[in-house]
Parts: sequence; C-alpha cells; structure tokens
Amino acid sequence: MTMPHAEPDHCDCDAIHEEVVAEVRGKMPDDSILIDLADLFKVFADSTRVKILCALQQSEMCVCDIAVLLGMTKSAVSHQLRQLRQTRLVRNRRDGKVVYYSLDDEHVSAVFEQGLLHVRE
Repeated sequence: MTMPHAEPDHCDCDAIHEEVVAEVRGKMPDDSILIDLADLFKVFADSTRVKILCALQQSEMCVCDIAVLLGMTKSAVSHQLRQLRQTRLVRNRRDGKVVYYSLDDEHVSAVFEQGLLHVRE
C-alpha cells in the first residue's frame, strides 16, 4: 500500500514577496517589547490570576475578600497579586491597615473583556 504524497507544510524558497517582508519588518516592535508582551500573556495563562482579574473587574477588593471569594489562603492570593502587580495589571492602595487592589487601568479591563469575547464566540 502506498502512502499519498503529502504537501509540505513549509515553503522551500527564499522570500517571494520581498516588499511585503520589508514592510512588515519595518512595523515589527523591538524584541524587548515583544518579550514584555509575551510575559504579559503568560500572566493570563493561570486560571487563578484570571479569576482574580475577573473579581477586580467588578470591584476593588482586599486580599481577605479575594481569598474568601476564591476559597484560597491569603498567602496564595498575595502571591498571585504580587505577580499581577509586577506586570502592572493590578495596583493597590492603602486605607489604614487595609490594602485594596484594583485593575491598573482601563487597558487591563479592555484586554480582559476582549479575551472573554473571544472565548465565548
């Protein structure tokens, strides 16, 4: 029995459309920007962090309230919030002894909403 000839999944030639390659190359962000973008998307790869972002999209909350909402320890929530703060997705403010967390800005909310729209399609 002979196997049907499979089409290659890649091109065996150099760039055919050099002008397209040149145009796209000119529009590509610096590697450092793309690395930061990849790191940002890695943060969204964890379901716990996504749940925290979802909660903070609804309301500013303290660690204790997030922990109760998600059925987690305060320590575990604090660890996730630290990662979210490092990527500037979440900010905090102190009110006496209580620290409240919220989404950093409207961009974070927009990225989150676009992701939800995409997975709900």
